[in-house]
Amino acid sequence: MRVHLIDGTYELFRYYFAAPSHVTDAGQEVGAVRGVLGSMIQLLEQGATHVGIATDHVIESFRNDLWDDYKDGSEIEEGIRSQFQLLEDVLAAAGFTVWPMVEYEADDALGAAANTYADDPRVDEVMICTPDKDLAQCVSDARSIVQFDRRKEVRYDEDGVREKFGVDPASIPDYLALVGDSADGFPGLPGWGAKSTSTVLSRYGKLEDIPLAAGQWDITVRGGAKLAQTFADNRDLAILFRRIATIELDAPVDPDVSALEWTGPTNEFAELATSIDADRHLARIERLLKR
Repeated sequence: MRVHLIDGTYELFRYYFAAPSHVTDAGQEVGAVRGVLGSMIQLLEQGATHVGIATDHVIESFRNDLWDDYKDGSEIEEGIRSQFQLLEDVLAAAGFTVWPMVEYEADDALGAAANTYADDPRVDEVMICTPDKDLAQCVSDARSIVQFDRRKEVRYDEDGVREKFGVDPASIPDYLALVGDSADGFPGLPGWGAKSTSTVLSRYGKLEDIPLAAGQWDITVRGGAKLAQTFADNRDLAILFRRIATIELDAPVDPDVSALEWTGPTNEFAELATSIDADRHLARIERLLKR
């Protein structure tokens, strides 16, 4: 079987900004939820059988205790924030397995699920469906774990990760520690850009293995002396950023992949679908059940 692991929060943001607004007669904005629901139904129509959807039930996580400027959701528009809970309710009623994260993040659940299901002999491939950079660390050819950007329809195996970032999947947390991740709110180290970081990490692999003096480097990097000094002065900070960028594989997900099999909606789905003006999606679900 092929397992599809979906970043529900990413999908909600994607459809919020890409799909038209839709306000129900009750005054509730539901456009993004309708978009995500339609996209998940399309996944089933295309043949998906086992689907797990991770969401950020709240934006804050344990990482906010590690770094004060880590994303906290304060900038999120109310129009999208108001759809967080509705998304979880609608997807669960539609029959999908949903993992709402509180202490952890949706990305952690995706990584934990991929790590768990890749060991199941029934699983031929695990597809982590998100463009988020940090999930690239979970890609493994040996374990048949790939990352898939559904919007661009681009698939990343280990070679794809190396082509995109210039480093192996295992070095992605170290890479993000040095270059930073503006989406998550940590800056990386001054002067460390994508090219210099990939050059250094493709040689040394991990932060601990990078010599603290440029004179000890056996590679040539533009501005190497300044970069080495910055790294030496901020090594502990880089290690903290790596901790933030590392996917937590103990996030709570279903231990058995069988729980992800879509077998149909719950009894509550029809009423929920009607409440968000999604009768067309309800009809699509009914057609799926007749296949």
